[in-house]
Amino acid sequence: MAAEAIDDAVGYFIEDLEYHGRSERTREAYERVLRRFEGFLAGPRCPNERSLAPAEAGQRECMAWVHSLRESHSQSTVATYASYLHRFYAYMMQVEAFDSNPMALVVEEMDETIEKDPQRREISLSAMREFVAGISHPLDRAVIVVLLKTGMRVGELCNLDLRDLVLDDADLDETYSLGTRGQLNDRAESLYVANDVGRGDVINGEQRHASNKRRRATIVPVDAELRRTLRHWLAVRPNTISAAEPLFLSTRDDWGERLTPPMVRSIVTKHARSMGWYQSGGDATENVTPHYFRHFFTTHLRDRTGDRGIVKYLRGDVADDIIDTYTHNWGDRVRELYLDKIYDIL
Repeated sequence: MAAEAIDDAVGYFIEDLEYHGRSERTREAYERVLRRFEGFLAGPRCPNERSLAPAEAGQRECMAWVHSLRESHSQSTVATYASYLHRFYAYMMQVEAFDSNPMALVVEEMDETIEKDPQRREISLSAMREFVAGISHPLDRAVIVVLLKTGMRVGELCNLDLRDLVLDDADLDETYSLGTRGQLNDRAESLYVANDVGRGDVINGEQRHASNKRRRATIVPVDAELRRTLRHWLAVRPNTISAAEPLFLSTRDDWGERLTPPMVRSIVTKHARSMGWYQSGGDATENVTPHYFRHFFTTHLRDRTGDRGIVKYLRGDVADDIIDTYTHNWGDRVRELYLDKIYDIL
């Protein structure tokens, strides 16, 4: 395959990522970086007298692009973006669309490395309470409080259905069929987070657009603050055409449709910007994203309980022997300790 046979090399690569099952978020990240590189090759800072296509760029142009990133990004971000471009060129060589990978030597000579566990922005509990207090929209508040109180991933939140929630509320029981999952029989107020949901799977009568990545299913207690927040949301929740009856639905352009990860990220970004907690081009060390709330939950609940095992159980990322210990004693061990130690956010 000749290079000129592909009009949009970046688009071709992104499409291949989708075929290989990479998440929408991952594809968006790759495309954002690669399009930025394309813009650099066409701009005045590129060390060439004419605009270049990625297939025409050499080591000099790639090194100049990496150098331009250093002016406004952390070392870890620079290394991450360089790895995206390196993978792009390696793939285009593999399919015989490009003749060489100019990033191979650039990456080898770089001092920057990807930080596997970045030191994120530290936000105090009082500052987080101020943040939540400024959110008045019932959906936005419910989404963010669920993330803060449970530590679940954004895809897991989007996949929640009404059947996954138990609330002791007679008024809501007249309106909704809550907590109908068999796993929630005889459970007090709780959320069930499944582990067997994959992107594209049809679950509870609806095709899903996000995956649940936890190793085992988890039952997370619902405390008084989360209960109150969810009641406020359910009081105004629109009707949906989905047979699955999603817990969270869009109240904007896609009225009544299941909330998606991009919608959740948009909600969080909007409110984080208002607090100065999100800047365009920032990385995980700077910006508050939905995943930040998982970090916040883990850090604060671990410190308050002193029990890493329970926190791992609630996050859904523990081995079978640990999770069996807690599931066999769920009501006595996990629920009581969680309700006693979970931080107040409202």
